Amino acid sequence: MQIWNKPCRIYGEPHAEYLLLQMTGEHELQSMESEVTAIAQSAHHFLFAAIPVESWNDALSPWKSPAVWGKQGFGGKAADTLRFLTEQVIPTLKWQLDLPENVKIILGGYSLAGLFALWASTQTDLFYGVAAASPSVWFPDWMEFEQQHPIQAQRVYLSLGDKEEHTKNTVMAAVGDNIRALHSRLAECGADCTLEWNSGGHFKDADLRTAKAFRWTMEEHT
Repeated sequence: MQIWNKPCRIYGEPHAEYLLLQMTGEHELQSMESEVTAIAQSAHHFLFAAIPVESWNDALSPWKSPAVWGKQGFGGKAADTLRFLTEQVIPTLKWQLDLPENVKIILGGYSLAGLFALWASTQTDLFYGVAAASPSVWFPDWMEFEQQHPIQAQRVYLSLGDKEEHTKNTVMAAVGDNIRALHSRLAECGADCTLEWNSGGHFKDADLRTAKAFRWTMEEHT
């Protein structure tokens, strides 16, 4: 489906209970089928939309920041991406695919897309849940920002690979402590949240980890 000239991949079924949204890069599209297959192990009815971004570092970063690895910095255009989601993508999907008005919207993603989902939920209460798999919570000033702008989603899934914090990159090495602190903060605020540790580093089983995040966010927890 084309939404404002962006070729969005749509899976699942109309009249769904949940609308799952994921910002994706070119590097993720080849594993999208396996991710959706894994999400479909859930008993819930869902519609899944993979929305491509042209510049991963720019479109998904909440503010400008210099390069942390390599030469490409971060352009800080997340606000534009969120506006596109709320003003174009979600209304178009609701209208064209006959989704119920009260459909529960879950925004998820991996790595910087996971951080984007967390950040987006500080800006609006539109998202019922956030499925943040290995989110880039090492991002400079993120933790201070979230303290001042709390996450508004009712359900928040966080995960990390158990080797991710063991990196020589001093900025990214903060990811472990930051995600523990974020989980504690959410739990203290009474959010329905979890922090799951996966084996391996950042690039292992990204599709399956993201699917697990979406599945958890749809399930009922006691």
